[in-house]
Amino acid sequence: MVDSWLRSLGIRPGAEIRFRREPGGRWVPGKVMGRESDGSVDLRDARGRSRAIPVELIEVAERGPRGGRVWTPLLEIVARTEQLDLFGDA
Repeated sequence: MVDSWLRSLGIRPGAEIRFRREPGGRWVPGKVMGRESDGSVDLRDARGRSRAIPVELIEVAERGPRGGRVWTPLLEIVARTEQLDLFGDA
């Protein structure tokens, strides 16, 4: 069930993300682990500590038009109408 919730957000467990603990704070790298009971995303920071971060404070690493990494706010990914899984990793 957690995987389907993450897929509905457009991310997968283990996805590379960055997050802020508060708006305007510094970016902290992390990985997606699942969903928290309050609806926030369960993450692990670079030191392996568990974090529960709201969707609006998370950005996801994606490939840009020239193949480089770009950071996209998770809310933008959620707003996309269709998520394409080109390689069948789901």
